[in-house]
Amino acid sequence: MINRILSIALLTVLSISSCGGEAASSSGTADPVILTSATFLADITRNIAGERLTVESLLPLGTDPHSYQPTPGDVTKIVQSKLLIINGAEYEHFLEPLLENAEGERDVVEASAGLSPGTSAESEHGVDPHLWLDPNNVITYVENIREALTHFDPDGAALYRSNADAYVTQLKDLDVWIKDQVSQIAPEKRLLVTNHEALGYFADRYGFTVIGAIVPGVSSDASASAQQMASLIDQIKASGAPAIFLDEVENPALAQQIADETGVKIVEDLHLESLTDGPPAATYIDMMKHNVTQIVDALK
Repeated sequence: MINRILSIALLTVLSISSCGGEAASSSGTADPVILTSATFLADITRNIAGERLTVESLLPLGTDPHSYQPTPGDVTKIVQSKLLIINGAEYEHFLEPLLENAEGERDVVEASAGLSPGTSAESEHGVDPHLWLDPNNVITYVENIREALTHFDPDGAALYRSNADAYVTQLKDLDVWIKDQVSQIAPEKRLLVTNHEALGYFADRYGFTVIGAIVPGVSSDASASAQQMASLIDQIKASGAPAIFLDEVENPALAQQIADETGVKIVEDLHLESLTDGPPAATYIDMMKHNVTQIVDALK
């Protein structure tokens, strides 16, 4: 498990690398100084780092991390990095072989350190790593990343604190905005059916009920049995849930089968795992607003 390999407390690192002046002087190079596992983490980190540090995502835009196949170039990116920021909570399984083959030393920090990940709807399906889909959890991400950047580059501490404070304000505003949007949906209609179990934290925060998922687990790379499909169809019919929500990168074939059986619509333009190149999910906040708009429009 990647989080057993990389599990760390706040500001605890796996290895000690150079920092301080090198971080600032390297920001003008093409090579990433700060590497994140996912695109939404890169955006969050850039909001804190500003232009002082170069930040790059290991995963490309529009990639499903659950089915991602690492490339030799990914090893090069890790070798060139000085600080690697991951989500944690058993999210980055694809990183295991990369870290085994990457020479050099770098600090590795879990953005979700200090949070208590829950399990998926059925405990045997594992820890649910999708903590970022509740923006209140991202405030913890920001605090962890700010302290990691400060440890890495102490001369930038004041900038990182100022940027982090400003971004936390934006996250709090986002939370208020989401609550306002969700209030347009009658509580009994706040029903979510997804492709895989990704919206649990979002549902808990904003008063939704998760009826079920096509893939019974926290990874979109899992599979569903005929019995599980039949059970979900029954749950949808019994609940009256009107839609199935999919990430844009997910295969809609099984969702279409269920839609044919139940008459529900498919909303397949959510962005849960990755940002996009421009609208509608160019930033983490844009991503959340887009997803909420899609959900509210489908359910209200």
